[in-house]
Amino acid sequence: MSDPGDDSGGGAPKRGAFLGFVAHEVRNPLSTALWSAELLARLTAEERGGARGEKLVGMCLRSIGRVRLLVEDHFLCERLDAGGLALKLEPVPASEIAEALRERSREAGELTLDFPDGLLVKADRLLLDRAMDALVGAASRDGAAVRIAAAAGDGATVTFEVTGAPPLPDALRDPVKGSPSDQRGRALALPVARRVAAALGGKLAASPEGYTLSLPSAGEYAARRPGTPANP
Repeated sequence: MSDPGDDSGGGAPKRGAFLGFVAHEVRNPLSTALWSAELLARLTAEERGGARGEKLVGMCLRSIGRVRLLVEDHFLCERLDAGGLALKLEPVPASEIAEALRERSREAGELTLDFPDGLLVKADRLLLDRAMDALVGAASRDGAAVRIAAAAGDGATVTFEVTGAPPLPDALRDPVKGSPSDQRGRALALPVARRVAAALGGKLAASPEGYTLSLPSAGEYAARRPGTPANP
């Protein structure tokens, strides 16, 4: 496994290159959205309701969606780097993580999950969901089938092995000006996942085979009936 290191505090030149990339990624889809909206405003009511109007609306919505993802990921990176995000660490059953992944990843293509019963991860649930979504998005690149296998590590950790599309070179490093764009708006997703893993006391690594997310274990729990509390 390769260790991506921590690019978040690499000095002014690296910081400037990262912000230059973010600005470029946001500027392009925002310009497309504004251009589409301006054209829509010039169309007659009949044209806006026709094929041309529908095409422009689609372009505008896709571009705004891309900007939203980029902005959310960028500010999450900033808050994690600054330590300005209060974490709610709690035992999270791996089975619940799997169920949520299936629900959220319906458009990601084929997704296979191998999550044994009885695993508990100590994590902030919202941040863990963001990291998992980032890994599924990266591994499903170009429509690749994704498989995630969870397992107890050395008793103190739970590992998630994510395979699918092979990681790109330096996939976990912060992009800099000149790095490839991501037309889906996910250019910062893996840097977010790397920061989330570190904030939760774990680690994210990449190899030619895929990604490995290691997080602290919260022990095991017994299967319970609905309505009964989980073991502390």
